[in-house]
Amino acid sequence: MDMPKHDSDFASLNAPGQNASFPKPLNKLAHYILGGGHFSEDEEYFRFQFHFLFSVMLTGLLITALFFVAEWQDWNHVGETHLFYQKVYFGITICLLSFMWGRKHLFKIIAWIYGTMAFLLYIVALIYVPADELRVAWFYLQIAGVYILLGQKAGLATTIASVGVVVALNHHLSAPYSPNAIATYSLSIVASSLFFHIYTTRSMSFYQRMLESNRKYRELASRDPLTGLMNARAFYEGCDRMIHLAQRSGTPFSVLFIDLDHFKSINDRYGHEAGDTVLKGVANCMIRQTRQSDLLGRIGGEEFSMFLQNTDLQGARLLAEKLRQEIEASMPRIGDTALRITASIGLARSEPHHHCIADIQRLADQAMYMAKKQGRNRVTCFDEVAPLLH
Repeated sequence: MDMPKHDSDFASLNAPGQNASFPKPLNKLAHYILGGGHFSEDEEYFRFQFHFLFSVMLTGLLITALFFVAEWQDWNHVGETHLFYQKVYFGITICLLSFMWGRKHLFKIIAWIYGTMAFLLYIVALIYVPADELRVAWFYLQIAGVYILLGQKAGLATTIASVGVVVALNHHLSAPYSPNAIATYSLSIVASSLFFHIYTTRSMSFYQRMLESNRKYRELASRDPLTGLMNARAFYEGCDRMIHLAQRSGTPFSVLFIDLDHFKSINDRYGHEAGDTVLKGVANCMIRQTRQSDLLGRIGGEEFSMFLQNTDLQGARLLAEKLRQEIEASMPRIGDTALRITASIGLARSEPHHHCIADIQRLADQAMYMAKKQGRNRVTCFDEVAPLLH
């Protein structure tokens, strides 16, 4: 029986959001620079959006700081009004970054606030910085960022607003753009919007297909192909998570170790195909007795284990006895022969020092072997046989 030594054995295997190709210090540094937060495997795209927004705001601070330096050194004048709004933008962005760090639930709100604030800053530049003919270029960047961060509807709305604002305000500018320039700007903005609309549509479609494929692969990788139960690795990993939750909530749990009696003789007498039929039948018996909150896995050839959440010793014993009777009564048919299958079941309950599945599974395993010695086809609790083992 091969069990993980500790929870960290699994946690070290490419945790979600970590890049195995980079050293751990660089991963940790990137984690802090990009806003922290913990994301599941199914949140990979959301993780990208969250970190992208954080990096966009950091870049916005850097660019604004460069404008401050340019103004201070008389390299580039933007005027007092625009400079004031840049300072407001700089201060609010710092506040948004501090609020956002590690709080992924605030992503949507902060994305809308930052996007609106940046759009207003571009409008101020349009009105109060007439010497900069290329100031409308910021609207192009706005559209790209909105499509990525807030989706297609927000991107389309930003496109309409970007065209509408420039067209509406152009006649009121001290140095208005020519009709040709306005036409070129409007058409290029629409073209950019169409490009990002198509790009985000295809990207999300690809991401959803990839996500579904990954789910199927994870499901296949975590299941025993014969019985459909959790395989040993998935079972132990799930148990360690459940134990951690049980310790936090102070609820009891129990573990059953189930081993079929004389299974080798079935394979020797009737063949491995008959053995597979028996295993699938026994697995179905266990599934019928398993609650949705419990975990059930095949951890060896004819060995199974069941993790019973929020279950004390008495409740676990009742379920184990019912399961034993169900297996004995199943009588799977091999041709014209109905086989009588029995199981020896070891039971162990949680103790304060049980911090991982290996701690309690070992006791259930010992109880199962004692059930074998006592005649098989029985349920034995570790508490009952512990004095005999010392």
